[in-house]
Amino acid sequence: MKIKDFLVERWMDRYEHEARYNLAETCVESLTVDQLLTLTSKQDSIMDELRPMKLTYGAIEGSDRLRANIAALYDHQTPKNILVTHGAIGANALVYETLIEPGDRVIAVLPTYQQHYSIPESHGADVHTLALREENGFLPDLDELRTLASPATKLIAINNPNNPTGSLMDEAFLKEVVAIARSCGAYLLCDEVYRGTDQEGSGFTASVADLYERGISTGSMSKTWSLAGLRLGWIAGPVDLIRAVCIHRDYNTISVGMIDDHLASVALEAKDRILARNHAITRTNLATLDAWIQQEPLVSYVKPKAATVCLLKFDVDMSSTEFCTSLIDATGVMLTPGSAFEMEGYVRIGFANPLDVLEQGLERVSDFLKDIVRK
Repeated sequence: MKIKDFLVERWMDRYEHEARYNLAETCVESLTVDQLLTLTSKQDSIMDELRPMKLTYGAIEGSDRLRANIAALYDHQTPKNILVTHGAIGANALVYETLIEPGDRVIAVLPTYQQHYSIPESHGADVHTLALREENGFLPDLDELRTLASPATKLIAINNPNNPTGSLMDEAFLKEVVAIARSCGAYLLCDEVYRGTDQEGSGFTASVADLYERGISTGSMSKTWSLAGLRLGWIAGPVDLIRAVCIHRDYNTISVGMIDDHLASVALEAKDRILARNHAITRTNLATLDAWIQQEPLVSYVKPKAATVCLLKFDVDMSSTEFCTSLIDATGVMLTPGSAFEMEGYVRIGFANPLDVLEQGLERVSDFLKDIVRK
């Protein structure tokens, strides 16, 4: 099976370890083990929980405890609707491996995480992309989606909140998308790894798994929960879909690590404290980014409503790759070129870093832009 290079992952692997100011990071500032145990009030008890643990393969589908904690993030899901995976990246791959066969019609929004069009394409699917445009606030054009959604459509893939734009489909908008999927009997896969990061209210918008009988939601402990190092994600969806995925999962996962499973449960059982910490980061930092953009004449954007990332447009005569490469070479500031998302003319910024890193990084971008103007 041939598959295209995963452009954003290749970029991250090339530069993230040498960046002084990593403004390409997509997770809300990652927790240390000590911070996790402090937030969850487990500093004095965690070793008593871990010492008697026999390090076998653990529960194949994820522990009952963890699946119950994940199900509680949804309105209408039970542990039977949840399957624990190796990150959301494993969840997405398993859904495509299970459902998509050569010739199946798949619709994916663009830009999005590259899995959602390159993996089905590698399985021989007939992939159609739906462009998200700045003039629509990077939301799907529903009339265009209706036109693409023929009776032969097997699956529609969306990403909410969206990576890399930070756009957000609210419940009313999602119900319109659900109606389109239902009209042609398609599965609706929604990558929801940034769910919980909305800039307003509880941080959580509706989930596709709760809105549609063929809705499939994927999530993880990485972005919203600041625990990417656990490498733990999940699928939420219909029981028959979960059973079908389990057949494929047996061939490539068996189980996730028992300690990862345990720590994910510990985190989700203290979700209010982690969310309070992370909402303070994302909302304070976006305000900082917004203030910077307002005083930078060469920079514009569509202000994100959720997620930890958004697209910036720089009014410079350089490709996105040239801009990002020159920037990191000159200043140590890392951004991600729009070309990694097939969105030339933009760069992606991650704004959920430590505030001082964001502020210092933006200051250096300003200096870089001034140097360009002088030249």
